[in-house]
Amino acid sequence: MDIPGQSWSARLEPRQVAGVSALLDRATAVDGTSPVSEQGVHAVSGFGGTTGVRHLVWADADRIVGYAQLQPGHGDHPAMAEVVVDPEARGRGIGGRLVTEALSEGGPDARVWAHGNLPAAQAVARRLELVCARELLQLRRPLADTSLPELVVPEGISLRIYRGIEDDSEVLRVNGAAFAWHPEQGSWTERELAERRAEAWFDPAGLFMAFSTTNEDRLLGFHWTKVHPKQGDDPAIGEVYVVAIGPEAQGRGLGRLLTLAGLHYLRDRGLGAVLLYVEGDNTSALRTYNRLGFEKFHVDVAYARV
Repeated sequence: MDIPGQSWSARLEPRQVAGVSALLDRATAVDGTSPVSEQGVHAVSGFGGTTGVRHLVWADADRIVGYAQLQPGHGDHPAMAEVVVDPEARGRGIGGRLVTEALSEGGPDARVWAHGNLPAAQAVARRLELVCARELLQLRRPLADTSLPELVVPEGISLRIYRGIEDDSEVLRVNGAAFAWHPEQGSWTERELAERRAEAWFDPAGLFMAFSTTNEDRLLGFHWTKVHPKQGDDPAIGEVYVVAIGPEAQGRGLGRLLTLAGLHYLRDRGLGAVLLYVEGDNTSALRTYNRLGFEKFHVDVAYARV
């Protein structure tokens, strides 16, 4: 496909990183949601290494007005693409051409994310006859001026916060086992943990870990919280970033317990609301979150060819 002056590359040049980052900022400001995931933003900068990720830019003169990123597939998980077009350059067919190129490059099972499933993304999907293959829901609930259930730690369970890299092997073990089915989360390595510890938002006091009182060396589950700082008129907001329960510990109410521990922590930091992401077909997690007062806020859709 004829993408002006560009082909797929394994790494962006520094000038391209700046141009793509500015493009993401412009699209986020107009759309109210980021067009690329946290993992994708890390890949733009090449932070920590981005094995197998490929990039494609669309330039108009010296300005980058379109960008596609392709995360490689692995095992049963298909390649995943993310595409963004400058708000001022929309309606010119750039989005459709980038999506077509990304799906072709990614193989027959490749998918492309539409974060927020905005009208422009839906129009591209209809034009290319794509279908919804996966839904990622963002849920939210208020924290200010609302009551939270009391945090009661059951007998036989102990809670503590993250102590540092000495905990990483257990965090990665539980994360990998809990999310073995998940195409992004389940593949975390020490690199992903190190990248997130280096972020300005990281706070070890917001990572809660559950153990059996009879074996405090083997992690049962954890809840990692996150705080998004104030942006423009939008106040700071907390996030239930990751809740992972080891398969052998599931069915014991640890998901609710750890989630509540994080919600109390975020409320006590003075935050007015909290968000989380959950797969649209994860009925057990949805049941837990609904009971804790979360409601659907928006939907990310992964589109695929028929």
